[in-house]
Amino acid sequence: MNAPIRPKNWLVESILVTLLCCLPFGIVGIVNAANVNTRYDAGDFVGAERASAEAGRWTKIGFWVRLASVVLLLLFYFFLFALLFGAAAVGASSH
Repeated sequence: MNAPIRPKNWLVESILVTLLCCLPFGIVGIVNAANVNTRYDAGDFVGAERASAEAGRWTKIGFWVRLASVVLLLLFYFFLFALLFGAAAVGASSH
């Protein structure tokens, strides 16, 4: 019986998410990514596929959570500056 193709381990992506995006989700991704090759080499092909899917899921979640938080932060600053400069403009025009 031939072994199935080794699943993607998501290790590089998980490390980047850990360093640049979201530490907790990235760590879970790294742990699962490390399990992919170990399980595959042990002959646990189903476990390797499952670990790959989990690593991919947590890596993507960490990326999207970070992206959403950056967008929300930018929107917050945009509305804050609009509020501050709008109030300053109203105060300046009343004098």
